[in-house]
Amino acid sequence: MVKNKNFDSEFCGSLPLHHINVVQSYGYLLIVNKADLNILQVSENVANLFNTDLPQIIGQSISKFTDTENLQELLRSYNGLSKEKIPATLTINNEKLPALLHLKEAYLILEIENRAAASERSFVNVFGEVRYAIAAIEHATSVEEVSRVAISELRKVTGFDGVMMYRFDNEWNGTVIAEDKVDDELEHYMGHTFPASDVPKQARELYLKNPYRLIPDREYQPVRLYPVINPVTQSFIDLSDCNLRGVAAVHLEYLKNMNVQASMSIRVVYQGQLWGLIACHHLTPHYLSFELCAVCELLSSVISNKITSILYKERFEEETKLQREQTDLIAQVYSKNDLIDGLFPTEGKGLANLFDSTGVVAILNGTTYTNGVVPDKDFIGDMVLWLQSKVVKTVYATDHLPQVYEDAASVAGVASGVLVLPVDFAKGDFVICFRPEVVKEIKWGGNPNQAINFEADGKNYHPRNSFKIWQEQVHHTSNAWTPQEMRVADVLRSFIYEFKTKQALV
Repeated sequence: MVKNKNFDSEFCGSLPLHHINVVQSYGYLLIVNKADLNILQVSENVANLFNTDLPQIIGQSISKFTDTENLQELLRSYNGLSKEKIPATLTINNEKLPALLHLKEAYLILEIENRAAASERSFVNVFGEVRYAIAAIEHATSVEEVSRVAISELRKVTGFDGVMMYRFDNEWNGTVIAEDKVDDELEHYMGHTFPASDVPKQARELYLKNPYRLIPDREYQPVRLYPVINPVTQSFIDLSDCNLRGVAAVHLEYLKNMNVQASMSIRVVYQGQLWGLIACHHLTPHYLSFELCAVCELLSSVISNKITSILYKERFEEETKLQREQTDLIAQVYSKNDLIDGLFPTEGKGLANLFDSTGVVAILNGTTYTNGVVPDKDFIGDMVLWLQSKVVKTVYATDHLPQVYEDAASVAGVASGVLVLPVDFAKGDFVICFRPEVVKEIKWGGNPNQAINFEADGKNYHPRNSFKIWQEQVHHTSNAWTPQEMRVADVLRSFIYEFKTKQALV
């Protein structure tokens, strides 16, 4: 198998997405001095909002253009207590406009909604749908069911033409696990895997700051900031957690290649990390009000909490089962008063059963014991030397041994995965559990090796223009070892060492 290019770490992960110094046109941005509420920077469309030329806005108190009573009350209530965006209401030209307040150390950021662009659906309009959506999500009993229910309800609430959820793997590739779309108008991607570079490292980090990312119209006209340089920081302002933040040209091209005019991405978080994303797509421009975006933020939390609850339960049940089987195995060793007979019984469950292995090798005191299907003696001897050269002194596991130990390619059929318990590293005493090769077929949403296409100058680049299935067979991998199995293996390693040491003293 040829290893796919990792554009996620090689290129995309270095893009400064938070310093895109323009905003989308569906709202207005103001940066205000925290000390005196004087205006430091604005998006250029604020001139239309205030009916004032830009040079006459900068340096003025925001109170000249709006009633600041609500703003000052929020500052008194939240200053120093919140890093989240705080909903606010500003009265401008006798119209009450929803806004989001960001509290920074030296300045404030205000995102103000453009009522002309926003959808008419508000929280009041969708309250019944939201209440039902939360109940349906809470009632689900599996990750698959939560995913199906969540995207169905989000599509009803937001009105997008299509919604899909994908889950990240250990290498940050995302596989679509649920989908709800307009038939024959949007491409269907159920079961497809998208390379990590589609949501690169920088973008994933931004989702930990922002529950959602809305692009109402990929053909929007970018609105610049005035002045360009923030006078407080003397640099481009960090727009990491701004919803209005402009969009990288490569992503707009990506949406165009997908035949998508508007999009919204909603995060799913597990244990403080990005677990997956919900991608909403629309064939025409599609604007959501700040209120409706807040509903999506709420549902993001509900979905994340429910998935976390289910995964915790699954993890607890697996760990309980493993610990029970481990206790039985240890009792079996004591009952027989013999390490090998206890670990490799002729009848009943042994070490292979505990770790769902097809074969186990134990090298103890210079003698090799085998159980089940394992590689030949010469390979075992060479592998022990390899483990010693790697200084494997703690439990070690891999589900792709041939990729880290080239000699294992010839035995991939029985040893693509290994779980190593170093009983006595210095003496070459190891217990090794093997798992066979499981050939996996990945349906990529386009060729992952063409995720980024550079022009001849090596600087300008474009996303792939085809999302047709690109199938890949992955060889020389096994089913992965779980963290729960690793923890149980560490306890068992200590037990084997202690039992062996006690026997040697008798």
